[in-house]
Amino acid sequence: MNTKRWILPIISIFLILSLTLTTGCQLLQRTETASAVTTTTTTTTTGTQSSVTDTSAGLSLLVGSGQPFSSIAEVVAKVKPSVVAINVKATVSGYDMFGRPSSYEQEGAGSGWIISSDGLIVTNTHVIEGATSIMVTLNDGRSLSVDMSSIKADAVTDLAVIKVNATGLPAVTIGDSDVLREGDWVVAIGNSLGEGIRVTQGIVSRKDVSITGDNGQELSGLIETDAVINPGNSGGPLVNMAGEVVGITNAKTVETGVEGVGYAISINEAIPIVQGLIANGYIVRPYLGVDSETMNASYAFWYRLQVSEGALVTAVGSGSPAEKAGLQVKDIIVKFNGQNITTSAQLIKAIQQIKIGSEVEIVYWRDSNQLTTKVTLIETPNPQS
Repeated sequence: MNTKRWILPIISIFLILSLTLTTGCQLLQRTETASAVTTTTTTTTTGTQSSVTDTSAGLSLLVGSGQPFSSIAEVVAKVKPSVVAINVKATVSGYDMFGRPSSYEQEGAGSGWIISSDGLIVTNTHVIEGATSIMVTLNDGRSLSVDMSSIKADAVTDLAVIKVNATGLPAVTIGDSDVLREGDWVVAIGNSLGEGIRVTQGIVSRKDVSITGDNGQELSGLIETDAVINPGNSGGPLVNMAGEVVGITNAKTVETGVEGVGYAISINEAIPIVQGLIANGYIVRPYLGVDSETMNASYAFWYRLQVSEGALVTAVGSGSPAEKAGLQVKDIIVKFNGQNITTSAQLIKAIQQIKIGSEVEIVYWRDSNQLTTKVTLIETPNPQS
């Protein structure tokens, strides 16, 4: 009886010590390998995050658990060290007031965020497009030049990856944009107006939004927010209350004169593109070889076209499947592989659903005639070839 009295307290003490020692320590819980992807889950005092390694892309991502902080200040403290200011210089060619050819140097600013501790940074394509030199300023004040040969960009999604010569950098934690709800709090962090990193907050106003960019290319799967997004914010992270990146802000999509409406590329749409850029240098897609805009009544009136819905062809690539199939500028594609097409975004999505090497039928209007052609989609040409 006396033995039981002192054994039970000792067992209890050991249990309490075990729990105390494991709380707050980093525990390697499991490592799972499936094809080229390895997931390592780590528990810390601030929550749980997984390191997802895609060996085909040579990229290790920190994926969070969604455990929220109690204040925006805590969110900023976690994320801001991973946000960078980007300053670019570009040579712009044009004509002077007398019509003579001229060129001048132009400067621009944007934002980015560290996705890998070895210096890989994600931003928007339009931030670095045409740049002759790029400087990145880290949170610790260091300014590093970008290796211009390292730039990998995708104009379709407006996503780019650049690299600086540094190691041990603080990488962001990736969230899940699919679980966002309208009304959830989000924080935008970036080099607003080119004056340094600043923070704004707002809510998710809408999800899965599609808009048309300046180049006529439709961006889909966007997050709409009322967090203030100014020029210079482009490429910066939109984060949830767990301090996880759920979107990539894009100031180029903000409509002039419209307040409280900003957009971000959802992280679930962006990560496969980023991984593809790192692995291949460009995105391998089924390729038709046309640029298009969404048709509307105004186009139909001014160009005296017979239909007011469809994808209006604005450019045809030389030697592309579209050119070989006989498609021309101002043709209006109304059906692709049996699917009705009423917008440019629908055409893009329809193309992406087709396997490379497959033959599809396209129905289109040219002037007052409805025509049909067949085309075999090929792999996206390497832009560096």
